[in-house]
Amino acid sequence: MSAKRAERLVNLVIALLGTRQYVTAARIRATVPGYEPDDGSARADEAFKRMFERDKAELREMGVPLETGRTSVFDTEDGYRIARADYELPEITLTGEEAAAVGLALRLWESAQLAGAAQSALVKLRAAGVDVDPARAPISPRLDSDEPAFEPCYAAARDRRVLQFDYRRPDEDAPARRRVQPWGVVAWHGRWYLVGLDLDRQAPRVFRLSRVVGTPRATGPEHAFEPPADVDLAGLVAGAFGGRGEEQLVVVRARPGAAVGLRRWATPLGAGPDGDDRLQLRTTEPWRLADQLAAYGPDVLVESPAAVRDAVVERLTRLAAMAPTMAPTEAPAEAPAEAGDR
Repeated sequence: MSAKRAERLVNLVIALLGTRQYVTAARIRATVPGYEPDDGSARADEAFKRMFERDKAELREMGVPLETGRTSVFDTEDGYRIARADYELPEITLTGEEAAAVGLALRLWESAQLAGAAQSALVKLRAAGVDVDPARAPISPRLDSDEPAFEPCYAAARDRRVLQFDYRRPDEDAPARRRVQPWGVVAWHGRWYLVGLDLDRQAPRVFRLSRVVGTPRATGPEHAFEPPADVDLAGLVAGAFGGRGEEQLVVVRARPGAAVGLRRWATPLGAGPDGDDRLQLRTTEPWRLADQLAAYGPDVLVESPAAVRDAVVERLTRLAAMAPTMAPTEAPAEAPAEAGDR
């Protein structure tokens, strides 16, 4: 089932649960997002009827008690509703691990349309006495599953199929083909990541979905592998992209008039001994910040911490090795060994 259709089914259930009256198909078409709009054409009417019939059958197969009837004797056509008494579940008691799983499932449905419903569900769990750890199952309106690579990556991880895709690192000119046993898809700090075993490197790797080029393709049979029993997907993402979310302070020196974009969110610390401007930056993703700082070249120098400075130097060194032969009038910039050297 596509994400678009799943979202439409959820919207339909919410709409029918919100009323005690029978709702006609025409009313559903006009109020529930995702259905073919009524433009007066026979083609649109036929498309809506096919779509609505499939959705009704799907809901009934899933056990949703979809009723057909009329609210009064004056109604001229049948309508639909979901009786709350037949649909609502009895009291549920969840363990901490089960509550965390519910929270993670809610994250897959976070979108502009469903973020409110997901948040409401989480509030109801807490009101019922279920302890849902927000650190393990946070609800963030910024997260959604609209990333183009999300669905094929998620499906491959679910079905345990090998995944092939082209992946572009920020320091590479062209994307490189990757073959991965996908262990899972993780949302972390507003982005989606694929975690798995890189078959060519025979080591666990983390891939940011926004850097996947094109559509990933699953190959081979289902259940071709099993992830390690003790694998910590979130821990691997945090380790690959800079800690577990702890805020770090990074101090840099910028040449006067340079790094305008950086200054917009930096705290000025005054002038340094060499006339450069000292700036303080706050980040929970130091390795992502290192990518940004490296883009400024010799205009920005990291004072502290040493780990971020070394990361910037490593990126610049790798970029210099990839650069074409420079003109005789140009001199390559050497990576500074000490904070005081550019």
